[in-house]
Amino acid sequence: MIDIGSCKNFFFIGVAGTGMSALAQYLVGLGKNVSGSDRYFTNDSKNETQIKLEEAGIRCYMQNGEAITKDIDIIIASTAIEDTVIEIQKAKQLNIPIIKRSELLAYIATTRRTIAVAGTSGKSTTSAMLFDILKYAGLQPGIISGAGLVSLIKEGKIGNAETGKGEWLVIEADESDGSIVQYKAEVGVLLNIDKDHKEIDVLMDVFDVFKRNTRGIFSVNQSHPLAAKLSKESRYNFSVDENDDAGFIATDFEQEGLNIRFKINEVDFALNTVGRHNMENALAATSVAALLGLPLQTCADALKHYEGIYRRHQVLGKKSGVMLIDDYAHNPAKCAASIAACQNIAPKVVAWLQPHGYGPTRFLRHDFVQEIGHVLRAEDEIWMSEIFYAGGTAEKNISANDLINDLKETGANAFFVEDRNDFLNTVRPHLTGNCVLLLMGARDPSLENFAQNVWQQL
Repeated sequence: MIDIGSCKNFFFIGVAGTGMSALAQYLVGLGKNVSGSDRYFTNDSKNETQIKLEEAGIRCYMQNGEAITKDIDIIIASTAIEDTVIEIQKAKQLNIPIIKRSELLAYIATTRRTIAVAGTSGKSTTSAMLFDILKYAGLQPGIISGAGLVSLIKEGKIGNAETGKGEWLVIEADESDGSIVQYKAEVGVLLNIDKDHKEIDVLMDVFDVFKRNTRGIFSVNQSHPLAAKLSKESRYNFSVDENDDAGFIATDFEQEGLNIRFKINEVDFALNTVGRHNMENALAATSVAALLGLPLQTCADALKHYEGIYRRHQVLGKKSGVMLIDDYAHNPAKCAASIAACQNIAPKVVAWLQPHGYGPTRFLRHDFVQEIGHVLRAEDEIWMSEIFYAGGTAEKNISANDLINDLKETGANAFFVEDRNDFLNTVRPHLTGNCVLLLMGARDPSLENFAQNVWQQL
């Protein structure tokens, strides 16, 4: 068995991915030699991710096998990397150990006092909020996240990792690939359980293992019925239901424009973000920080400065009365929550979604229709473009138009534009003088540029 701790030279295959780049940056902070390759890297020009990785001290290569040499101690492969990839083949020829990202993260979690944040929605935001609180309190935490923190991005970083010099490390525990069962954190947080990549009964089993693997405090969202079933002790829990006996209760939610206010155990909180779901995320982060000994007022003071995370209700601007917001929402519950948050901003929301993956879209078809159809107001609209195909052997026997037709049958204002490049011109007549244009989607690395193009042409 490979001794990861003794390794000095690390190589990441698929290093541009958010989860992979976070680990690569974290290791650089520990003084390791880190390099990596990605299919998006070319010799012709460097994209922004490659530039930032190299500025962080990570050597970047094309994914053609040239960088795989006997000097590498260990290779970390993204879950998207198949055994047929030339670099995997070359590594095997050289007898270089190969592990998955989750195995490395599980090892790292054993080296720090780790707080693992889990749930089907809100992990990145809650992790970022908790990191900000601990950092504000002077604890110098580390973070390994699935999304870039705006505060770190402003420092010129990718923003999804900081090694930190303190004892605490905040990580996201991902259930989508089952890797969550590998983490043995000191503190575990369970935000919610909704059907996403797996059926509910499978998710319940996975999160139960996560609970049993947590060595200390296990805090759950008691106001979420499924999460509440895995409660360990109510005093560790948090809730938005004031009738619950949880240790931390959020009440008096208000949203005004792009700001929210509420109370946690009668202490006033105010954040520059939107949506009840972000009150729940802030409540979760605050609960953990308080359980670690920080005063609630310190948490409130820290979150006043919270700047958000990349592509989570990121406001790109407002033109001619149309506010453009870019969001990572991609499963039914997240899309519904994202639309609901925008409804407090303007009397009309025009939402666009690019579903990702034919399998996930087929699996969640009924849930998308139910959740989105339920949240839309009479004046709101939902638009979709064709499903993002990431490659592989997926059976393309479903279209985003199938979901749109299902939504139309519920009475929703639903529209399909196959090519997203035609979306803006098609939707223009539907944009009123006071509305939100909400772009949603995940997994597709070009969504950032798409949102910027919509903003420039709006």
